[in-house]
Amino acid sequence: MTYDLYIGDRTFSSWSLRGWLIFEKFNLPMRTHLVRLYSGTMAQDLADLAPARLVPAMRTPDGCVVGETLAMAETLAERHPDAGLWPQDPAQRATARWLCAEMCAGFSALRSACPMQLLRAYRGFQPAPEVLGDLQRIETLWSHARTVSGAAQGWLFGSYTLADVFYTPVAARIIGYGLPVSDTARAYAMALISDPAVQRWRAEGLRKTYVPEPYRLELPADDWPV
Repeated sequence: MTYDLYIGDRTFSSWSLRGWLIFEKFNLPMRTHLVRLYSGTMAQDLADLAPARLVPAMRTPDGCVVGETLAMAETLAERHPDAGLWPQDPAQRATARWLCAEMCAGFSALRSACPMQLLRAYRGFQPAPEVLGDLQRIETLWSHARTVSGAAQGWLFGSYTLADVFYTPVAARIIGYGLPVSDTARAYAMALISDPAVQRWRAEGLRKTYVPEPYRLELPADDWPV
């Protein structure tokens, strides 16, 4: 009953982090396979999963290949209904699905300007107005989720769900680029990146060095905060 999960470089692949957290946080059995994003062998590494062409992607124990993180999440929620991937309450579950879907489809300015990196916390990064707009929208969604769930702090829906999984790389961007958000949003971002599973993911990524380093900025920086 073990799944095969194909992921990219841990330090930089935000979508892979989401895919891995689905398995890790909800105790779903997996074997991980590394797809090398910066070596020119990505298509070769994913050949066995055709027509999947991006990471993460998974193969179910019965041989079904599933790409795209939201499709993977829904498939695993169907196959493991007792694992708690979505909130139990219908209104909270619908809201969590909304947040995850908007995460997959939106925030292109934030993603483009602030690629996920788990190495350092930059100082002095100046976000463009479009990035500020994405941050404002994210805070609106997080606030709405808390209104629906009644969770004033901690995870968006009280217990950890797929919504927290999907926004973990956003949290890494907020912290990694010192982006301007409210104290409440920053506290939630810190909780996400401080999670022990995320720390294990980052530690594994740090075992590999990159020359040249992807996405490096010529800005002062502090050590990663957790």
